[in-house]
Amino acid sequence: MTAPTPPDTPGRPARADARRNRDKLLAAARDAFAAAEGPVPLEAVARGAGVGIGTLYRHFPTREALVEAVYAAELDEVTASAPALLERLPPDAALRAWTDRYAAFVATKRGMADALRAGWASGSIATPATRERVTAALATLLAAGAEAGTLRADADPEDVTVLLLGIFLATAADADRGRTARLLDLLVDALRPTVSP
Repeated sequence: MTAPTPPDTPGRPARADARRNRDKLLAAARDAFAAAEGPVPLEAVARGAGVGIGTLYRHFPTREALVEAVYAAELDEVTASAPALLERLPPDAALRAWTDRYAAFVATKRGMADALRAGWASGSIATPATRERVTAALATLLAAGAEAGTLRADADPEDVTVLLLGIFLATAADADRGRTARLLDLLVDALRPTVSP
């Protein structure tokens, strides 16, 4: 008689309750990392998800595994949100809403920065194609805006990525939380077509 396969075994779908627990753990970890000023205790993540520490370790056997999963889930959400925003908003408004979502991703990433750097350096966390995926999402938004005439057709998505990274880097330690929003407003305004006099 063979032992039963654990719920998270690759190739076998997880039970519904195991998937729910994993999703709750990812959400609690994301919130904890976004609010963190320093290392986040894994016990606090488990408590925030309403599960025991054993459940956390069953899904994420190491801190690096949890960090990698949160990072990957957040990156997937950020990049997938561009087409969804374009379905319900004009392209320039979709771009502005997307920059807010990207800012939230960057805030979460700050709380994981040390663990990510260590994991990437050691090879225990795969290096994602973050910049390429972010730039591709921006390209989708900018192309829709150029077609609609609400955003400049000459805006290079890679340049816009660099501008966004500059905004987030410049405001990382800023006590004025509204500054990021004001700078994102200015960026989107700069991407609107100029009107000839």
